[in-house]
Order: sequence, then C-alpha cells, then structure tokens
Amino acid sequence: MTTPPRIERYAAFSDDPAGGNPAGVVLDAASLGAVDMQRIAAQVGYSETAFVTGPIVPPDPHDETSSIPIRFFAPEGEVDFCGHATIATAVSIGEHHGLGDYVLGTRVGPVPITARREGSRTVGALHSPPVDCLPLENDLLTRILEALRWSRSDLDPALPPAVGFGGNRHPVLVARELDRLQELDYDFGALQSLSRRHDWITVQLVASIGSGQWRARDPFPWGGVVEDPATGAAAAAFAGYLRAHAGAIAGDRLVITQGVEMGRPSRIEVELTEGAAIVSGAAVRIDTPDEQ
Repeated sequence: MTTPPRIERYAAFSDDPAGGNPAGVVLDAASLGAVDMQRIAAQVGYSETAFVTGPIVPPDPHDETSSIPIRFFAPEGEVDFCGHATIATAVSIGEHHGLGDYVLGTRVGPVPITARREGSRTVGALHSPPVDCLPLENDLLTRILEALRWSRSDLDPALPPAVGFGGNRHPVLVARELDRLQELDYDFGALQSLSRRHDWITVQLVASIGSGQWRARDPFPWGGVVEDPATGAAAAAFAGYLRAHAGAIAGDRLVITQGVEMGRPSRIEVELTEGAAIVSGAAVRIDTPDEQ
C-alpha cells in the first residue's frame, strides 16, 4: 500500500497560527500526479498548497540549473507561482532539512529561498522572479471598479492603476484613503471572470499608512477564494509597481500589512533589488502534520 503524503499546515507571514495566510505543504509529492495534487489542495481548502515533487538538496554551485521542483495548487486550479506557500515551504524545508539556502524550480523559473532563525521564530525569504509593471487598459479598469463596487474617486490620483508582475500578474489599485479598504463587498463572479480571462491571480488593493508602510487587501477569485490574508507574490509585484510609478530603487524596503480586516493579520517585508524583490516573513505551524 502506498503511504499517503504528509500534509503540513503553516500560517505564513505571521508568528501566530491564528494570523497570516494558511498554506499547505507536501514535501514528499514525487509520486503524485496533477489530479492528486488538485484533489488534495481542494480538500485542504487553503488559498494554495505547495507540492515538492523531487529531492530536497542544497543548491549545487557547479550546476546553476539545479533546483527543487515544486508546484502550487489553489482549490480551483494550478498557479505558476505562490509567495506565501513558498515562504511556508522554505520554513518547512528549514525545519526538516536544515536552515540555509535552497532553490525552488517553479513554472516561472528558479526561485532562491532561505530559511533562518530569528530568536524563537523561523523566517522564510524568497528572491522573486523579475518584477515589472504593465499598463491597465481603461476599459478593464472600469470593469474592475464595477466588480469591486468602487468609483474612480476612490483611487489615489498620484498613483495610477496598473498591473504589477512578480511571477504572476496582479492589478494594483491604490486607494485615496485607508477607510476605503475597510469594506470589501465585490461581485465575485464578475471579478473571477475578469481575472481568469486576463490571468490576474489576485487584485491588489492598497493604501499608504506611512512612509514605506502599506495596508493591502487581495481578492483571489481566480483560485476560488474570496480574499487572501497575505499574498507574497502580489507583494513582489507591488515592488515592481512602486519602481515604475513611485520612483522606488534597489535597496528600498517596505512593509505590507494584510489580513487585518479578516482577523488574520500578516506582515510582509519586501526589499527591492536591481531587477526583482526579496520577500520575507515568519511562518509557524498551524497544527501537527497529518496524513490523508
């Protein structure tokens, strides 16, 4: 009889199991096919579950192509890259295979990760794929606003809507006032249809709360989830947005708090590099590993 895979559960971007964004992690998924992974992800029910499909080894300095193969599944489909599940995977690998540096092989290319200890907590970090920022067509903006039940007057006129990229595409809308983020009541079907048609993994709604400090809310209808409590890939994409529209440069740091309104507060730390972003945060077990 084949041993069922062990499914671990972590809260990413938090050192409190009741905070952050829950992620499933399966470190021994080599024998699983895509159908099995999709079934498990749907059963786990988190925004994403990560599946390591090959051996876990440190990077080979003599082989730049060496990496640990990984796949990410939301309850309703596979995604190319997922930030919070990558952070959870980094921490899980650190706990089981030793702290230090590794490289994940994702559908968007190699993603270096690090697991380290900071006091009593374990922190994971990822070096994102190249970040970018793309225009958001006016008619698509209109349709997003209609689905969100927002108006153009809700937007910060100094920071135009655009599509950030950091492994996935994420439309970025900057609210004029923080209060606009307090309520999130959107047309799920309409935004899901738009997101799937244009391959927008989440829609990032942000507001400034101070110098280098941002509050975010991220609808995730693409994956069948109303809202993400923490979105690492969108944080990387936001770094690309800030480089394009706010003059951010390599070495700049920012902190994104997310999940506050959901009762699952998270803290995402981001550093802009020359062409990408380093996204980091703590992750903690939600419960003991189980088998399904």
